[in-house]
Amino acid sequence: MRQLFIFLLCTLAYSPLSAQSVELSWEDLVPASEQKIIDTWLARQEQLGENDELEPLPELGKVRTDLNGQQIKIAGFVIPLESDEQTITELLLVPYFGACYHVPPPPENQIIYVKFAEGIAIKELWDVVYVIGELQAQDSSHDMADVGYSLRGTGIEEYRE
Repeated sequence: MRQLFIFLLCTLAYSPLSAQSVELSWEDLVPASEQKIIDTWLARQEQLGENDELEPLPELGKVRTDLNGQQIKIAGFVIPLESDEQTITELLLVPYFGACYHVPPPPENQIIYVKFAEGIAIKELWDVVYVIGELQAQDSSHDMADVGYSLRGTGIEEYRE
C-alpha cells in the first residue's frame, strides 16, 4: 500500500497538470512596491476637492523578475507587430482595447511582447484572448511602446468570463 501511495504521489508531481500555466492578472505584473505607490496616489486623489487639480501619477513600470521562466496564461488585447494574411507571429499584448494606439501607452509592466514560432490566427483584434507561454522580465522597445515583459507564446485561447 505504501508503495502505491508513493507511486501515485510521484505520478501527480510529474503529470502534465502540474506543468500547466498559472493564470495571472495585469495587477500581478506590478511589483508590490509600485502597488503601494498607486494605492497612496489613489487615496490622495479621493481626498481632493471639486476644484483641486489631480496630481500626476508617479512614473511606474518596474517588473517582477521573480516571474521569470513561469508558464503563464493572461487575458488581453492583441496589437500585431509581424503578420501575414493568415497568422500573427509577433504581437504586443495589452490590458485594454486601444492601448498603445492612444497616447500615452500603459507603463512598461503592462505591456507584453509575445513571439510565436509558428504563428497564430486571430479572428478579431478587438476581442479579448488568453495568451499562454513562458514569461520573462525583459525590457525592449518597439515603435508603439517600451515593453517590460516578453513571452514565448505556446498557445492562445478564447476568453471566457
